[in-house]
Amino acid sequence: MNGPILTAMVTPFDESGAVDWSAAAHLMRHLVENGSDGLVLSGTTGETSTLTDDEKIELFRLGVAEVGERATIIAGTGSNDTAHSVHLTEQANEIGVNAVLAVTPYYNKPPREGLIQHFRAIAGVGTPVILYNIPGRCVVNMPPDLISELASIPNIVALKEANEDSAQIEAVCKIDGLTVLAGNDDLLLETTKCGGAGIISVASHLVGRQMGDIVSAVSDGDEARAMALDDNLQDLYAALFVTANPILTKAALQMLGVIPSAALRLPLVEATPVQRDILATVLQHQGILTRQ
Repeated sequence: MNGPILTAMVTPFDESGAVDWSAAAHLMRHLVENGSDGLVLSGTTGETSTLTDDEKIELFRLGVAEVGERATIIAGTGSNDTAHSVHLTEQANEIGVNAVLAVTPYYNKPPREGLIQHFRAIAGVGTPVILYNIPGRCVVNMPPDLISELASIPNIVALKEANEDSAQIEAVCKIDGLTVLAGNDDLLLETTKCGGAGIISVASHLVGRQMGDIVSAVSDGDEARAMALDDNLQDLYAALFVTANPILTKAALQMLGVIPSAALRLPLVEATPVQRDILATVLQHQGILTRQ
């Protein structure tokens, strides 16, 4: 990875619901120029569940072409269908992404052996794999002993950990040979203090450089500065999740003129006026609106 701040990029749509490819390319460049060391394309924040396979593959291709020489490009290829995930990973591998992000299979609640075989099949493609443990969305939590076993599979190189249990974060950070990334913005400080390498972030759409400063402060042993920087961003972290992600992230990017539309695909809908007012107040308080 080129650095610690990886942004789970939104997928811009136009008002008709089509992917706005020009806006996507502009956003990729904007993020890399403003603190993002890499991009995760077609993840949860990118509304992967409503993208077609062709749209996902085109996003991967666009990311490599636009910023691949300057940033890490990670393709979201995970699903609860192993064969489908393998197919998307094969396509991403041919395009030349740096890694894929593979979420714990959701809804069908596979047993331990099913999880092992699922991730082994994806890793067999040959592209580096980042596991994504997010029990809040997938129902299933992968415990540290399972993650440790998965880390022994060739090509499984990292973990995006979104389980907020401190004991689990500390345990996975001790697994030899596994790079650990915070899976939620408010876990960045805790994860890096435990030895994690950085984050796959939502808030870095807006404050990538500030989040990078947190990682640098931890690396420098300046815990007081790291805590102060992290405390300062807590209201933004909370504001972006007043409703389902990425509704307010898109609203913020539109307010700042980074993307032309805050459109989403159903079943997600745009922010209400009240939600936008809450967000605008926080953006103003953070100096983000003024900065733009």
